[in-house]
Amino acid sequence: MKRTLTMIAALLIVGASGSMKAQEDVNIGKQNIQLDSDLMTPEALWAMGRIGGYSASPDGQKIVYQVGYYSVKHDKSHHVLYVMNADGTGQQKLTTGSKNETDAAWLDNGTIAFLTGGEVWKMNADGTNRRQLSRTGGEVEGFKFSPDGTKVILLKSLPFNEIIKKNPDDLPKATGRLVTDLMYRHWDHYVESIQHPFVCSVGESGIAADAVDILEGEPYECPMEPFGGIEQLDWSPDSKSIAYTCRKKTGLEYSISTDADIYLYNISTRATRNLCKPEGYVEPKIDPTKTMKYQSVNAPENLKNNVGYDQNPKFSPDGRFVAWLSMERNGYEADRQRLCCYELATGEKTYLTEDFDSNVDDFCWSDNVKDAQIYFIGVWHAIENLYAVAPVPAKGKAKGGVRTVQLTNECADWGSLQLMNNGRQLLMERHSFIEPADLYLVTPNAKKTEKTTIQQLTFENKHILDRLAKPKVESRWVKTTDGNQMLYWIVQPPHFDPSKKYPTLLFCEGGPQSPVSQFWSYRWNFMIMASQGYVIIAPNRHGLPGFGQEWLEEISGDWTGQCMSDYLTAIDDAAQNLPYVDRNRLGAVGASFGGFSVYYLAGHHDKRFKCFIAHDGAFNLQAMYTETEENWFSNWEYDDAYWNKDQTANAQKTYKNSPHLFVDKWDTPILCIHGELDYRINATQGMSAFNAARMRGIEAQLLIFPNENHWVLKPQNGILWQRTYFNWLDRWLK
Repeated sequence: MKRTLTMIAALLIVGASGSMKAQEDVNIGKQNIQLDSDLMTPEALWAMGRIGGYSASPDGQKIVYQVGYYSVKHDKSHHVLYVMNADGTGQQKLTTGSKNETDAAWLDNGTIAFLTGGEVWKMNADGTNRRQLSRTGGEVEGFKFSPDGTKVILLKSLPFNEIIKKNPDDLPKATGRLVTDLMYRHWDHYVESIQHPFVCSVGESGIAADAVDILEGEPYECPMEPFGGIEQLDWSPDSKSIAYTCRKKTGLEYSISTDADIYLYNISTRATRNLCKPEGYVEPKIDPTKTMKYQSVNAPENLKNNVGYDQNPKFSPDGRFVAWLSMERNGYEADRQRLCCYELATGEKTYLTEDFDSNVDDFCWSDNVKDAQIYFIGVWHAIENLYAVAPVPAKGKAKGGVRTVQLTNECADWGSLQLMNNGRQLLMERHSFIEPADLYLVTPNAKKTEKTTIQQLTFENKHILDRLAKPKVESRWVKTTDGNQMLYWIVQPPHFDPSKKYPTLLFCEGGPQSPVSQFWSYRWNFMIMASQGYVIIAPNRHGLPGFGQEWLEEISGDWTGQCMSDYLTAIDDAAQNLPYVDRNRLGAVGASFGGFSVYYLAGHHDKRFKCFIAHDGAFNLQAMYTETEENWFSNWEYDDAYWNKDQTANAQKTYKNSPHLFVDKWDTPILCIHGELDYRINATQGMSAFNAARMRGIEAQLLIFPNENHWVLKPQNGILWQRTYFNWLDRWLK
């Protein structure tokens, strides 16, 4: 269930757009919405432009970036491109038609490549002289040009019938699917195609039809489902090699394993070598019904083989190194994500961020070969900050030890980053609880944090935000029942009056190991919740990154222990010590693991709460074990299949404390929300919870979306979600 903020943001931008053809009849742009007051509304939220990908020109003088606009009336989106000077001036919209234009990249200082209608096009930096470069029948889903401009990687999908067999040709209208192994569906679709990267030549007439499949004959996907994109591949500086990410497994083996590796593909010889594993590596036998944490694949002597989740390789500017994001253990999708640096000449791997006891979420190389650095972002104490680290130890100094230097410290999250051509500045995206994403120019100073300078470049939603009153955000630390200290966020309504009592919401985070940092969401949006008159209490409970690995791992195998105590500690502390919190009007809300938390609290809250809302939550953990498509998740979190007779103590506790076993203690109104395309936590979980509540005579509602997955991506569904959400809260808390 856990996904990084960058991945989530990427899917929110791409996933809501629908097919290219569906967008061609609606040209949606920046919207001026009518506001009846200075408070955020669902309509204002969906009128906001959403900044996506961005790229600086080779000379650093121009920046091209993507914005998605959404029409509630037409229930569609439109993704367009803008260009501006590097100081944020001279903004110009490049997209003038109704087709989506995305994935912009610079070919040279005056030419931009982009994707539209499933083909690669190019245009001048002012939007003129558009020309189609690829001719594949609309099959291109991503691209990356080589540094010398003579070649390009094209991402295309191929039919895949390894797991779901092709129906007989004489039954063209048959809708049945013959499934022969696991991983037959992923996230929100049946797996009947997989992406492969193809290398093509580039000439004067455009992209040639001489495509070479890097994974020719291999039944594996690259990029990897469900969120991977072109960031999972990188060109070497000399344009002779490609580093790519791949999990070379299918079926049952795929469904229980997170073991993805970095491969190096030679353009000339078409030879591939694994940078993570030694030649001849044989994976130990794995029991698919038990957690891998105790199996030999994760034994100390085997961890040196990068048996965990490795992804997103990036070459150093001089081509000596490849760095990537690396998790240590197999089967653990929320393991600490480290920065691994591989020296191509020696095969030596160095983990650069061992002193940073949290995740590296994104990174980029500096271009100073003599005194190289890697810049990265990671969460610490509920804020996603910018850091720097040296890729190789200084002469005379031992490996390991303190390497990282913190460069920013604001009450906001950095979402992604890339280096400007001068090597001294970073182009970054930033957001917070009260600010949607915008682009910033950051000039770091690795010696003194206070000298890092930050310049905002885009003000995409200023025309809306300037008309809205802002909530106030504070943090508070409280002692947990195990004697530790926990940080929780407090979001107060606009026009806050400390003399008044406010209805208050306990926000239960998903993941279960995703940070409650300064995120901006178009569904779980704290600004709109506060604007509707609610105080938000958002705990960074045990199990979240940014407070050390021991704190993070507390939750695995203990979903109903310390983390649930933390929720109650936070809301009790707020009710007792914040005079404006009305302890008689408390609600608990959450999605995914947060939805599970709500279902569990419904049977264990001792009448603290007056209503609940659970979105896409796990309700019956026995059913969840075999329903979910990524079986590694349940194995790691539960320890054992429910039918194993030799279950660990954690497994017994997990199944014994499944929320569905405590419905007899439910006594509070509950709203259940679920998407029927959610194959991570199936819709039967939400339906079962709702049915149980009604059969118990408890006031309940079920909001079911036949065409949504683990999220809600379509505009009218998004508005319906917000209205239903607040109608339910207002009914019981106001």
